[in-house]
Amino acid sequence: MPFLSDTLARVKPSPTVAITGKALEMKAAGRDVIGLSAGEPDFDTPPHVAEAGQRAIAEGRTRYTAVDGIPELKRAICDKFARDNGLDYRPAQVSVGTGGKQVIYNALMATLNPGDEVIIPAPFWVSYPDMVLLAGGTPVIVAAGIGTGFKITPAQLEAAITPNTKWFLFNSPSNPTGAGYTRDELKALTEVLLRHPHVHVLTDDMYEHLTFGDFAFCTPAEVEPRLHDRTLTVNGVSKAYAMTGWRIGYAAGPEPLIRAMAKIQSQSTSNPCSISQWAAVAALDGPQGFIADNNRIFQRRRDMVVEMLNAAPGVTCAVPDGAFYVYPDISGCLGKTSAGGVAITDDEAFATALLEEEGVAVVFGAAFGLSPNFRVSYATSDAALREACTRIQRFCAGLC
Repeated sequence: MPFLSDTLARVKPSPTVAITGKALEMKAAGRDVIGLSAGEPDFDTPPHVAEAGQRAIAEGRTRYTAVDGIPELKRAICDKFARDNGLDYRPAQVSVGTGGKQVIYNALMATLNPGDEVIIPAPFWVSYPDMVLLAGGTPVIVAAGIGTGFKITPAQLEAAITPNTKWFLFNSPSNPTGAGYTRDELKALTEVLLRHPHVHVLTDDMYEHLTFGDFAFCTPAEVEPRLHDRTLTVNGVSKAYAMTGWRIGYAAGPEPLIRAMAKIQSQSTSNPCSISQWAAVAALDGPQGFIADNNRIFQRRRDMVVEMLNAAPGVTCAVPDGAFYVYPDISGCLGKTSAGGVAITDDEAFATALLEEEGVAVVFGAAFGLSPNFRVSYATSDAALREACTRIQRFCAGLC
């Protein structure tokens, strides 16, 4: 009798975690490696947020809390949705989890049955399809290439919906492309969803505050209030507040779904870290001006990386609207051989050879459901980014 479950065979380990781990191992062995694979800001957590966490420890707020969040944090989340998105939620409609990933996983586990389908635009965050599979559902991938700005069209969404569709899982600005849907583009998608009342919307808004230029963020339930009661709006403090290690994500949606998600969480992790919850209250309720300051740094880095990657032979890099990723196309590099003798047959071979020969860690596009591309996180220093892009240029120039 096999010891491991059949469910495990349906999923893969996270490629981003695997590549980051390999880069760290190479560094530990003395290699000069620049890691561009991890999706976390290089800024420190804001002082007032860190101080709130320290204060929680000093005041003994270190015990179990309610399974899905303390009342103070749920109230802060309701206030955030009202302030930033014009959305009205009660604390009973809010769930707090150990990062946005757990919140999404809880929602899928609480709702999916065998045969249920989840529409996922590609490129997608690597975990979406595997979480659907773990929950017993079927991912339905809808590809959107560089020609449409990595955004699906209403016609594509309409064609993907079947009687078995339960969720449309949506992410804007996107990980891995940084592409963001405008209000008009999102309105066109919501018009499709209104015609299919059995389809629910799971929107991952983790990069809401990381936007550039004239791009204005909006979220589905804000754009189309008639979807409010069948939308789960997911967000968190990880990216905008530089709190990745604090592990706090949250969502708001229909109360029966929130109760079901709490039931799942009660039998898995129980409550998120109490200290982190109090820090998240300070993040959401406190000053927000530092976000714009950080965005100016991210935009400067974005512009430098896009310019340098477009100067690499065989590479085409679009300018993203937000997040801190670019997703260059490497069609012009395929079918060639690296200076180290590696045949560049696909984007995984490209990323592997780039790491081994130039010491630059990126994530290959197949992990995100669209090839031939790779993802660069520019959430690191200007100097590291400039050196990494110089190495990528050299690697591409050496292909023959």
